[in-house]
Amino acid sequence: MKFSQQQVIQAVGDGLLSFPITDFDQNGQFDEQSYRKRLAWFISHDISAVFVAGGTGEFFNLTLEEYRQIVRVAVEVIDGKLPVIASAGLSVEAGKAFAQAAEEAGADGILLMPPYLTECPQDGLVEYARQICDSTAVNVIYYNRGNGVLDARSVQALADACPNLIGLKDGKGDIQALNKIIKTVGNRLVYVGGVPTAEIFAEAYLSIGVNTYSSAVFNFVPDMAVTFYRALRGGDKAVVKQITNDFFIPFIDLRDQKSGYAVSLIKEGADIIGRPAGSVRAPLTMPTPEQRQQLEQLIEAARSF
Repeated sequence: MKFSQQQVIQAVGDGLLSFPITDFDQNGQFDEQSYRKRLAWFISHDISAVFVAGGTGEFFNLTLEEYRQIVRVAVEVIDGKLPVIASAGLSVEAGKAFAQAAEEAGADGILLMPPYLTECPQDGLVEYARQICDSTAVNVIYYNRGNGVLDARSVQALADACPNLIGLKDGKGDIQALNKIIKTVGNRLVYVGGVPTAEIFAEAYLSIGVNTYSSAVFNFVPDMAVTFYRALRGGDKAVVKQITNDFFIPFIDLRDQKSGYAVSLIKEGADIIGRPAGSVRAPLTMPTPEQRQQLEQLIEAARSF
């Protein structure tokens, strides 16, 4: 770790958060050199933290050895300029292994993903997260998503049990439930917006004290993503409305045409702008030529912002 806990909290809690896609070559293998170039390009923009091997980075499709390499490369390239947060999860033991690999590689924290597959009781989820938190010295941000959604009482219990739990990332988009958590747990944690294409929720998030979010579209329209975030935080409602209407609403309509496009369209967009990262791995699929053409038109529109 290159940053103190307070420095990571500050970076994650106030600023645009970037989630790079993971580069694969034409054979579907991790492409280190392409990934190095991507990360160097990422940190040339105004962002506050880099979340590697996240949902957009296909954590769910990576082996532990690939993951080790990805986090190591990220720490080397970013070189202390920004906090590096990696992912962990799937099961208690797998989560511990990923957390250990991230810690050994020098990451500043982990984003704790939900357990794999099974339905989970609240006390079981707290125990799942607690055991993984206790296994590592790095900071932990819990991803409240899928089958791993904690209620306010459970988030409080986990925060009380784990000093290295620093944040909660919302992946559900239930503003009522998130507001209950924020009002219950307060500033003990930092809160991050994390639904797919989180910008569409950005105004609602901000209204309850969530100052930042994960931007997947930053992978192919970084300047527009930064412009949107600055307008949001600066109270420029006209710019926020224009970008939302002209880019994010049609993008979401395109994204919702097929499951998994929250990731697949990001890789397609990166290819369109000349920064290809290969195809997604199964079970995800890449967009059709017609959908690519629609995305090209949105990217062209984004250049005007």
